[in-house]
Amino acid sequence: MRLPPHILVVNGIKVRRPVFLLGAPHSGTDLLGRALKRSPGFHLTMGRACVAHVLYAFARKPSIGESSGAVRVLRDALAESWQVMPDSCRLCGAACREAGGVTGGGPCVATAEVTRFGDASPDLIYSAATLLRAFPDARFVQIVRDGRDVVADMLADPACLAWFKPAMLSGETEFPNAFLGVNRDEHLDKWKGMPVAGKSALRWRSAVRLSATLRRDLPEDQLLTLRFEDLALRPAQAVASVAAFLGTRVSKVALYGGGRPETGTWRARLRPDDLALVEKVARQELTTLGYLTS
Repeated sequence: MRLPPHILVVNGIKVRRPVFLLGAPHSGTDLLGRALKRSPGFHLTMGRACVAHVLYAFARKPSIGESSGAVRVLRDALAESWQVMPDSCRLCGAACREAGGVTGGGPCVATAEVTRFGDASPDLIYSAATLLRAFPDARFVQIVRDGRDVVADMLADPACLAWFKPAMLSGETEFPNAFLGVNRDEHLDKWKGMPVAGKSALRWRSAVRLSATLRRDLPEDQLLTLRFEDLALRPAQAVASVAAFLGTRVSKVALYGGGRPETGTWRARLRPDDLALVEKVARQELTTLGYLTS
């Protein structure tokens, strides 16, 4: 049951139909986030610490995200992230600053120009249910990418690999755990001994399953699903779909920044043993999505 509508006001602006970009790690939410961040009227944040701390607290202990207080906590974190102040951008990470073309302290937007808010923080998808409860009128854009490419990128990303270290599993970590892709308590010992390629594949598989649940539960006017490969190979059509879905102009020029993203790089980047493990762990999802032929 959804909560009664709550009107959040940030900098004197009512937050209506906020936009959240969802996907497994390295699925392309940063690419689309760049485009929206530089689109007229949008104030989109990416990975602000105040939001990340909440997301990862929920990730370690999913029961927190299911509590009634989680809605207020997440809403307050996003309100803090969306505040526009003279030194706002100094609190943002490098990815957010680069996406907004910020070279100084900021802010990256003028309050008078803001009509729409959004967030493209990594790992938002694992808190999608709480986001929906916090913002019942939210619009979600989820991006799906070939899990083999996702794993190849995760293996080259120290921030992703850090989650697989034993020290990151505190005594408060709960299982089952969608963030880690561990479905049952009894699978934890097997997970601990699994190579990082397998753990990465589990995270992708879990995100894909969450995406499927959202596609089943949300109406078409509230959720748009894109493929990373379409963003890379058919950008005009992909951006047009996003613009029509959100009812706003979206910057295609800003989509790539330094260059066109590549697809299928797993062929040169994954070792044979890692590839075999990824395809074993995520075979059903890779096949269902058309990335792997049975």
